[in-house]
Amino acid sequence: TGIIQSSSAAVGILQALATTGQVTFGTAIPIILGQNIGTCVTAMISSVGTNKNARRAAVVHLSFNVIGTIIWLSIFSAANAVFHFNFISHSLNQMDIAIIHSLFNVLCTLLLLPLSSLLEKLSYKFIPDAKTMDSISELDERLMATPSIAIDRCRVVTETMAAISGQALKDSLSVLNKYDPTLAANVREHEEATDHYEDILGNYIVRLSSHAMSDADSIESAKLLRLIGDLERISDHAVNVVESAEEIRNKNILFSADAQNELSRITDAVQEILDLAISSFVRNDVQSAALVFPLEEVVDALKEQLRSNHILRLQKGECSIEAGFVWSDLLTNLERVADHCSNIANCVVQTSKFKFSHENSTGSKRNSTAFMSQYEAYAKKYALE
Repeated sequence: TGIIQSSSAAVGILQALATTGQVTFGTAIPIILGQNIGTCVTAMISSVGTNKNARRAAVVHLSFNVIGTIIWLSIFSAANAVFHFNFISHSLNQMDIAIIHSLFNVLCTLLLLPLSSLLEKLSYKFIPDAKTMDSISELDERLMATPSIAIDRCRVVTETMAAISGQALKDSLSVLNKYDPTLAANVREHEEATDHYEDILGNYIVRLSSHAMSDADSIESAKLLRLIGDLERISDHAVNVVESAEEIRNKNILFSADAQNELSRITDAVQEILDLAISSFVRNDVQSAALVFPLEEVVDALKEQLRSNHILRLQKGECSIEAGFVWSDLLTNLERVADHCSNIANCVVQTSKFKFSHENSTGSKRNSTAFMSQYEAYAKKYALE
């Protein structure tokens, strides 16, 4: 059965042999039960090179048939030892084989279905979760045979990467507001995860590009290649923010009340622009993407204003030079996050059905009524008190 990879074919062969009248119940029953184990070879072979869940499914299939065979064969052998079934030595026909085969599978299902959770746990024992992410679990090499499906999978993985990158920045801003070593460690883990995603996605998409793809898939693959770089850089800046927070804590650096208020304003703006950028990508929403550009201009203006305000405080002796270095690093990282968000939004706009260009989005649109209106709204929302 393992060689021909089909229990149905093996049963057919056994039925053909049964027509000779030389196959008895005692011979056929162990063979029929064994055929159900042999057919698991197909699933085991198919699971090679796939993700962990696929391999676990193959293990569950094998466990189901092995356990069922052991239990029912043991029960039958014990019953035969006690009751000495007369039909064991009788020859059987094709219908008998079909009935035994069907009855075995029904009985196995009735026996093991209530124990499905235990089979799942058993599969995790054989195929445990790795401490580090497995690239195979994210992207299946066999999907490359169908580029459109592979691109769809790449997009799903990129969306996961975007969520991780966004969470990294959110946690880093929380650490900046109130230091938490657990959150700081989470940010670094998220950054390592985005590095991993960038590597496997970049390599996968580049290799996928060598296959024949439609124009739409080619555009999408180029878009994803650009996006993963920006998402990875956002998580890098999140780590930089955490390092600044740790420096503030370790060196007992204090910001003035005005500085804290200003920092709160720009971090709120950066959090909003990140949410808009990621949302525009996940939902392929051009309208959300268009909101990123005026907000990015507001973040740039805030950065310059906060830098100027710091210089004034420094001149008045309200801020230390050491605090100034951390302040400058924070502003730079936050402003660069906004830049990467603008790049993400630009990818969404460029590859949308409207085919806007970056120049139209941020250049000529800058002087449009809609752009200026939204810019003024954001400028008012994040104006310093």
